[in-house]
Amino acid sequence: MNERHYHKGLIALDRPELVAEVKSALSTKRFEHCLRVEETAVKLAEQYGEDMERASIAALLHDYAKEATVEELKQYTNHPDYDADWLRYGNAIWHGPLAAMKAQRTLGLVDDEIYWAVYWHTVGSLNWTPTAKLVSISDFIEPNRQFPEVIEARQRANQSLDEAITYKMQQELQFLIQKGQVVYPKAITVYNHWMNTHQGEL
Repeated sequence: MNERHYHKGLIALDRPELVAEVKSALSTKRFEHCLRVEETAVKLAEQYGEDMERASIAALLHDYAKEATVEELKQYTNHPDYDADWLRYGNAIWHGPLAAMKAQRTLGLVDDEIYWAVYWHTVGSLNWTPTAKLVSISDFIEPNRQFPEVIEARQRANQSLDEAITYKMQQELQFLIQKGQVVYPKAITVYNHWMNTHQGEL
C-alpha cells in the first residue's frame, strides 16, 4: 500500500500525499493508530472481496479531525451536513463528521461512500455500506486495542462483518451506560434500526 495511487474519482491525493496530510494533523500516537486501522481495514476488505482502495482512504481519514478544536468545527457551520447539536456531545461524536467535511473541502475527497464511512464511523449509520462497516470494525479491533472484549470482536470480524458490527454496537452502548455517560441519541437510533433490520439473521 505504501505507494498506492488512488483513483482520482475517489480523492485528489495519492496515498503518500494523504498520509502526509493526516500525519500533519495528528500526534504521533493518533497517526500510528490511523495506519493500523488502515492495515486492518484493507486486510478485511481483501478477505471479504470489498473495495480495498476505499477501505484504505476511509481508514486513514477516520480520525483526521480527532485532535481538532471546537473553533475549527465552527468553521463548517455553513456545510449542509453540519449539526449544531454536536457541540453538546463533544469531539468523540463530531470528529468523524468534521474529518469527512474537512477532507471533502480541503483534500479533494469526492467519493460519497468514503465520505459517509468517515462521517459515521463512531455513531454508525442507518445505511451501512461495506466501507463503513470495514472502517468502524477496524477502528474497534486494530492490533493495539487491548480491552477485554477485543478478542471476541476480532473473532467475529473474521466470521462476518455484520456479526462484528452488532457486537461492536452492543459493547459500546453497554460501556457508556455502565459508566453513567449520556448516549448520543442517533447511536440508539442506529442500533435499533440495525437490530430490527437484522432480526433473526445474527
